[in-house]
Amino acid sequence: EVQLQASGGGLVQAGGSLKLSCAASGFTFDDYAIGWFRQVPGKEREGLACISKSGSATYADSVKGRFTISSDNAKNTLYLQMNNLKPEDTAYYYCAADSEDCLVALGLGFESWGQGTLVTVSS
Repeated sequence: EVQLQASGGGLVQAGGSLKLSCAASGFTFDDYAIGWFRQVPGKEREGLACISKSGSATYADSVKGRFTISSDNAKNTLYLQMNNLKPEDTAYYYCAADSEDCLVALGLGFESWGQGTLVTVSS
């Protein structure tokens, strides 16, 4: 069973940085595309970043150049380094996995995700 748990959210001022972590279990990173999406209550989910089964990273235009996705496959842990945060980045952030590829996952949504972590960026 795919299980994911995001952590590391919090309150940060605009222009600041935050690093999210995701503990994953029940699958290996080699077999899944893994990534992050965020959601503001009442709004649609937004795919942010994804690492493919082959290890290449893909980013949404809204976070490209500010966010960096990485993974430690030995620890089954996924990370999202977020720099130059903006108030519009405020949302619940979720780590997720998909048996297909990153383009499918980022565009149509990931198959599996865990409990999110709240990131609040103050102006």
